[in-house]
Amino acid sequence: MHVNFIRSSKILASLFLFALAASAQTSSIAGEVKDYDGKPLKDAWVKIDRTDIKGNYKVKTNKKGEYFHAGLPLGTYNVSLEVDGKVVDSMKGVRTKLGDPIPINFDLQTQKKANEATAAANSAGQLTKEQERGMSADDKAKMDKAMKEREQALAKNKALNDAFNVGVEALKQQKYDDAVTSLSKASEMDPKQHVVWAQLADAYLGQAKSKTGDEQTALMNKGFEAYGKAIELKPDDAGYHNNYALALARGKKFPEAQAELTKAAQMDPPNAGRYYFNLGALLVNNQQLDAAGEAFKKAIDADPNYADAYYQYGIFLVSRAKNTADGKIIPEPGTKEAFDKYLQLKPDGKDADSAKAMIAMIGGGIQTEYKNPDAKEAPAKKGKKK
Repeated sequence: MHVNFIRSSKILASLFLFALAASAQTSSIAGEVKDYDGKPLKDAWVKIDRTDIKGNYKVKTNKKGEYFHAGLPLGTYNVSLEVDGKVVDSMKGVRTKLGDPIPINFDLQTQKKANEATAAANSAGQLTKEQERGMSADDKAKMDKAMKEREQALAKNKALNDAFNVGVEALKQQKYDDAVTSLSKASEMDPKQHVVWAQLADAYLGQAKSKTGDEQTALMNKGFEAYGKAIELKPDDAGYHNNYALALARGKKFPEAQAELTKAAQMDPPNAGRYYFNLGALLVNNQQLDAAGEAFKKAIDADPNYADAYYQYGIFLVSRAKNTADGKIIPEPGTKEAFDKYLQLKPDGKDADSAKAMIAMIGGGIQTEYKNPDAKEAPAKKGKKK
């Protein structure tokens, strides 16, 4: 028996770009911390205090000096670095938003130089005549250099943030040409910002949508390259691997897409179900149905409450049903159970009618009522006193 997957593939073709923060209306902050010698600072606390309403969070840096805190409600925060119980640096008024993490980095070596320069200069940033007289020519040259480096660092950070923010806003408005221009500028200012490369990748892929032929291919390749750089800088980000995979699938690079989605699932077990579901969708659209069925089964194993995975797995099993000589349908084991489970989890879901029709087609009895197992039961009514 052959069941047409056109309807299913149309649903799956609209693969979501997996962004946990966006779906949950939350945001995230991430960054790198370096000590006074410019080396990664391990086990330092980064405190994140919300200023618009009460909310306090904190996270510890790993051995690479990196930190990441997701699930932050959208808002304004003060971010501070605490070492040995003391706050040594801070960033105030950080406004979070949906999408990629807001990058907040701390470099104590740069801060130390800036503090030294500030302590040696007046409010205008100039050494006093008394200070100059007390310094050797070599000391003065070092001080001047430190002050210039501080000024350049401040100017660079502002220009980088401005270019990045302009590019992200253009990307949101689907002004892909403007997004590429601004984000390319940001990537040139600081090639080590993974979040910049990830946004630039999406901008290139957005540009490619309106192109054809060699021009489209060239833009998609630029997008792949940008995603590759983001992953090179942040190889443990499951979201990057997932989004890169979806981009590769658009370019018909299915083996590479499968590899990236598998990596995402292995890196982020709590969300492995969604990654395997995406993998199954890609395989269906590539007519690799056996492999697709296996991926949907993995999605169910990873998340037993993933309703859509049960439905798609049921569709796969239906495609493997056999017909007898007298026209009777012999379904694969587990077919009815897959549709039943979908209906239990989503009794009013968009595929509920289709699931019921599939059960009827394979000769299974349909329950008259499906209830969500997580729904709370109404309290029993008390009898009247006589």
